[in-house]
Amino acid sequence: MFVVIFGRPGCPFCVFAHELAGRLESAGAIEGFRYVDIQAEGITKADLEKTIGKPVHTVPQIFVDQTPIGGYTEFDQYVREHGLLAAAETS
Repeated sequence: MFVVIFGRPGCPFCVFAHELAGRLESAGAIEGFRYVDIQAEGITKADLEKTIGKPVHTVPQIFVDQTPIGGYTEFDQYVREHGLLAAAETS
């Protein structure tokens, strides 16, 4: 599975998501991840809304295998529900 995180500088939940994805990648629980700084890339929340198909009020916005799953809380829940956290914690 490949994770893409759309975030911005100064966002603590973006940092949490980036760190979690990094731990998962190091543990081999995911194939990899990409962090996209929306400010540096010129991506707006409106651009993300078009991709996701619903209003975007916060970042990060996280995609797993090109499927939007939500923000950090939803990503953390997804990781736990799929047993990926155990792999990340043992590495």
